[in-house]
Amino acid sequence: MNHSQPERIIIATRESRLALWQAEHVRDRLRALYPRCAVELLGMTTRGDQILDRPLAKVGGKGLFVKELETALLDGRADIAVHSMKDVPMVMEPAFTLAAISARENPLDALVSNKYAALEAIPPGGVVGTSSLRREAQLRVRYPHLAVSSLRGNLDTRLRKLDEGQYDAIILAAAGLTRLGLAARIRAVLPAELSLPAAGQGALGLEALAERPEVAGWLAPLADADTTACVRAERAVSRALAGSCEVPLGAFAVIDAGRLYLRGFVAAPDGSRMASAERRGDPAEAEALGQSLADELRAHGAEDILAGLGA
Repeated sequence: MNHSQPERIIIATRESRLALWQAEHVRDRLRALYPRCAVELLGMTTRGDQILDRPLAKVGGKGLFVKELETALLDGRADIAVHSMKDVPMVMEPAFTLAAISARENPLDALVSNKYAALEAIPPGGVVGTSSLRREAQLRVRYPHLAVSSLRGNLDTRLRKLDEGQYDAIILAAAGLTRLGLAARIRAVLPAELSLPAAGQGALGLEALAERPEVAGWLAPLADADTTACVRAERAVSRALAGSCEVPLGAFAVIDAGRLYLRGFVAAPDGSRMASAERRGDPAEAEALGQSLADELRAHGAEDILAGLGA
């Protein structure tokens, strides 16, 4: 398909430092692809950025970070929106499409602490901050002696709260720290066995209107096949089990020797119950693998856990 070279591309983005880094990264790649194209950013504040006094799960979930950006696509103020894939709702409205998923940064969680080099080193009652039900549930399962406390705000705010002594340690996505040049703050990268990542963690999604195939054509060179297969498998697990609900759920895929290896779990927030499963298969069958893993998780007890959550 021969798509004409774009003359102007406007990128809708949240205005947090990390969101701007991500949008600027995409802007720079598009400028390199299309030197004659004017690529500009449209910065916006979303509901998710405004509501900082309550956990996301209580006020509508991750979709709060994308709604305003989608409105800008609909009314023609922007051509594409750049998101962290883990913030993109699992069920998207038909008007929108994920035109490209770009190559993944480190997808794992990271321990950040001024006192301790490992979770094992934190004494009983030590306070660990996280905004994520997924991270909280895994901490409660594996480190029941630790106190888990809610932590909201952008990356700089979370680090400031740690530095002020409100927490003994916090857990953040390694990708965000790395992208903002803060990798030196990472005391330990948590292996997937310890903290299974969220679906899509570390990957960027480029969203466009479904009725604008020319935009998808412009973005096609930015897509990464392996990352796309992994993220589609992970999102299929989450979609099948949680839909748009906020559930302690992790899904993580890697491609090894041409095979897709997918792991997933669902847990009760207090860590009292956890169902885990894994699958291997052809990356071309990514979404079917995700659905299959979700079915196995249900058979292993996820159904009862989700029923208890009202999901």
